[in-house]
Amino acid sequence: MKVEAGIPTNNLKAIPEVIQKLERAGYDGVSTPEIKNDPFLPIAVAAVHSERIGLATSAAIAFPRSPMITAMMAWDLQRASNGRFMLGLATQVKGHNQRRFSTPWVAPAQPRMRDYVGAVRAIWAAWQDGAPLQYTGKFYTHTLMTPEFNPGPVPGGAPKITITAVGPYMARLAGEVADGVRMHGFCTAKYIQDVILPELRIGAERAGRDPSTLEVSGGGFVVTGATAAEVEQAREAARTRVSFYGSTRTYHGVFEAHGWTEIGPRLHEMSLKGQWDKMPAVVPDDVLDAFVIAGTYDEIAARIRERFSGICTRVGLSLPLRTPEDEERATALIRDLHADPVAAD
Repeated sequence: MKVEAGIPTNNLKAIPEVIQKLERAGYDGVSTPEIKNDPFLPIAVAAVHSERIGLATSAAIAFPRSPMITAMMAWDLQRASNGRFMLGLATQVKGHNQRRFSTPWVAPAQPRMRDYVGAVRAIWAAWQDGAPLQYTGKFYTHTLMTPEFNPGPVPGGAPKITITAVGPYMARLAGEVADGVRMHGFCTAKYIQDVILPELRIGAERAGRDPSTLEVSGGGFVVTGATAAEVEQAREAARTRVSFYGSTRTYHGVFEAHGWTEIGPRLHEMSLKGQWDKMPAVVPDDVLDAFVIAGTYDEIAARIRERFSGICTRVGLSLPLRTPEDEERATALIRDLHADPVAAD
């Protein structure tokens, strides 16, 4: 399986050194989320300070941006990276779209995302192949592209697109119109295998595509460290993240797939009361262990393979790279994970 890491999103000056260390260590890619910072700017810096490593937005929020704006940014990054960029799109939930981004919300999100991906691909086709831009969808219309505004083709062709999914319908859409699915961190191996992969397969077969060609980026939280004490500390921090994401009603299907039907509503109620500091205690150890892969540096590769082999084609594993010894350890761990020959089914 492929291995990727994160890069700083709040300190662009740190990226050149970080991306070069990651490239030396043998990482296959890096990805950037959209949480506190823009996800595209760090990729731009990484693109011009690296040669081989893949670059992706793990979850650029689609709807606050016009498809034309997103298409332009992705095109520039594809050119700057010589074809190494992958556009990862996400819908975000209703509250964030309306109240954080001031973006109108139309439910369900799946038809709008289908339209969004179609619009982006139509714009790229106009630039890459000279196709007339005549895209008219339910939500987006793009019918003007004069030579003055056409940036022209990029080496290697248009970027690939992945869609972030938690629910089954978005996974099915990813199989139908995207190049892969990127799992939200709030996912378990059981949920991916029992819910996401079957829907991904349905979408791909509906579109006449081979499901085995699609990227499946693993969810869950991977925590590691040099000692058992460091791992336990990181594991407890992950409990807070599970409780935070678990308070979102849109994500409760993951709990329900395991039969944990009471946890989600309880966390949601506590979040409405602002009881954030008390919420981690609602997540018992067995639930936490389903979301978290934990182990020391000597253990973590085997535990990732045990959890995700045959399920995911790509996993995230961020490791310290402060010293030459750190880099050597990272290289060995990545080589170990590369040795897993089983692709996602």
